[in-house]
Amino acid sequence: MSTLAIFGYGPGLGAGTAQHFGRNGFRIAVIGRDPVERAAALRAEGIEAEPFTADVTDPAQVLDVIGRIEEKLGPIDVALHSAAADMSVRSASTVEVDRQALELPFALKVYSPIQLTRALLPAMIARGSGTLLFSSGASEQHLQPYLANVGVALGAQRAYIRQLAGELDGTGVFVGLLAIGSLIENSAAQRIVDANPDLVPAGLVLPRIDNAELGARLWRMYTERDTVEVEVGFAS
Repeated sequence: MSTLAIFGYGPGLGAGTAQHFGRNGFRIAVIGRDPVERAAALRAEGIEAEPFTADVTDPAQVLDVIGRIEEKLGPIDVALHSAAADMSVRSASTVEVDRQALELPFALKVYSPIQLTRALLPAMIARGSGTLLFSSGASEQHLQPYLANVGVALGAQRAYIRQLAGELDGTGVFVGLLAIGSLIENSAAQRIVDANPDLVPAGLVLPRIDNAELGARLWRMYTERDTVEVEVGFAS
């Protein structure tokens, strides 16, 4: 049985992806700060899942949790990095962005993905197979200045993944980036926005997307392996 490890598992993207992959024969490694109940929920649906506690922004914990997963479940065939900051940490405009405002977004969306890649990639290349999937919320075609500090980090993440995908061509390892332009149903971000509507600029209506649809999109990226960047949920 193949293993999908979801780093930064949450009730939105993480759960939707785990459910789709799990129903297609994957066992799921649930990685986060409170993974026990989330893994139990998957098992209640008949999906094989194991919880692993870790802070994905801590390099030592990332290396440690990968070792624990591989010891218990074997090699990680697919990894999804889905950790994200919520809108409560946003900078309201690009002019307001400073170094401090970038620290958490860069820790989550740049440094953590790089650490994960460096830890998993050598074994994947040696096997001649593997998949690294990442999530984003930005698009060059649909700028979101009210998420300015996060947008800067996501731009850096995108550049890293595009370069990485080019270098890995022909190795058997696929790298993909799913850019999500909507609020994910059932996610922690949705609950925060619904409880604090002032976080959204006046007059802006955020589209919403079901997490099951996102799980299906990531499954297609994994199976088809022909598109590095996929955008979904951005307003036209």
